[in-house]
Amino acid sequence: MSKNIDKSFLFSEEMEFLFESVFDKLPIAIDILDAEGNIRMINKTFFYYLGLEKDKVINKYVLDVDRNSRFPLVLKTGQNEIAYRHKFANGKEAIVHRIAIKDGDEVIGGFGMILFEDLNELRKLIEKNRLLETELEHYKKTLRKIHGAKYSWENIIGKSDAIVECKKKAMKMANMDSNILIYGESGVGKELFAHAIHNSSKRRDYPFVTVNCAAIPEQLMESELFGYEEGAFTGAQKGGKIGKFELANHGTIFLDEIGDMPYTMQAKLLRVLQEGEIERVGGKAPIKVDVRVISATNKDLSKLVKEGKFRSDLFYRINVLMLNVPPLRERKEDIPLLIDHFLSLLTQNSGIYKKVSKEVYDILEKYDWPGNIRELRNVIERMVVNSEGDIIRKTDIPLYILKKELPVRKKGSGLQEMLEEFEKEIIFETLKECNYNKSQAAEILKIPRSRLYRKLKKFGILEENNEVK
Repeated sequence: MSKNIDKSFLFSEEMEFLFESVFDKLPIAIDILDAEGNIRMINKTFFYYLGLEKDKVINKYVLDVDRNSRFPLVLKTGQNEIAYRHKFANGKEAIVHRIAIKDGDEVIGGFGMILFEDLNELRKLIEKNRLLETELEHYKKTLRKIHGAKYSWENIIGKSDAIVECKKKAMKMANMDSNILIYGESGVGKELFAHAIHNSSKRRDYPFVTVNCAAIPEQLMESELFGYEEGAFTGAQKGGKIGKFELANHGTIFLDEIGDMPYTMQAKLLRVLQEGEIERVGGKAPIKVDVRVISATNKDLSKLVKEGKFRSDLFYRINVLMLNVPPLRERKEDIPLLIDHFLSLLTQNSGIYKKVSKEVYDILEKYDWPGNIRELRNVIERMVVNSEGDIIRKTDIPLYILKKELPVRKKGSGLQEMLEEFEKEIIFETLKECNYNKSQAAEILKIPRSRLYRKLKKFGILEENNEVK
């Protein structure tokens, strides 16, 4: 209550008229006491609840009306009692407020109100609130499932110094709330790092929304990022559509391939980062958003800035923290771990169990992997599907990788013998890729079909009936 209520007004005829004309008509039980604890005003709802006539209550000391009242204590201490459970002298139980009315530090009266006349009402409200909280939590979980980070630090496989240092740096960034720019070649796992950073940040319980800037047509990008109002353009859905930034509110938005964002769109993104608000296409009022932005690119943005293809002010906004994810060729000791990891995932998903020979491990570890982890996973899956038996061998490795491998001289073998052995492996691998179609294999190898037959016979991989052994 106000600290400047005048005592003379509180119990004046004007106040009594106000009470009778307004409070007396309310369905909520209300009374007003003076500083001595006498009930000076009480509305009909309250004295009906007490089961007493008004003249049996007005100007009576509160304990004479309800021997269980705690109002004398409230008036003495000036300490309010909010939402207290109280049992009246007539046996009824309710949830009540008892509030000390003050003029400065002086208690000049008391204001009482019954919040719930029946505890069953309160129990029903509590249960309803519990159900609503359960339902809200269900929707939050559903939203996190649809727009949530799927990966954590455990999903980033490797023990090399390069990846361990990168993870340590990323973990520190997760504890901050600044925007992050992740650099790295295609396929190194930039999105994996973005997921893990979000999952260990203070925003982990809120959405993680991904946007591939290279995959959205320029004319649709603004409506995808910021949403649109109904009727904003031809074909706009009824009721409009929420944009990615609104979906990510209080969470994280991951802008992949940000180097491919159209220049005209960069200015609009910059405004969002500066002002913390978006405006839907066709909308008139700005909408506040609280979003952490993690961007990723395989392009040199500083070079694009110099070329006038990327805004320098946006570059500095998104590049508060910078993370460089190393390519696979700089962490080759992680390749065997990654191979085993992908084999395990394939076993879980398909039930196919395969092992890899030591020779295959060695060859794959020497390869440079220009497509990085994405390429390695693709190769492992292809070898699992195409290989015969439980062991993946050298002959199961894709030909383009084998071509990169120089033949190793065996003890006692000459150059011609080494070349013939390597030639045999290339021919056999090509046949496998062509499903043993010899005409197609000859075309790929750019040799006449007759020459291929002679080599197959020479290497002992052709039966009498011209079928491959």
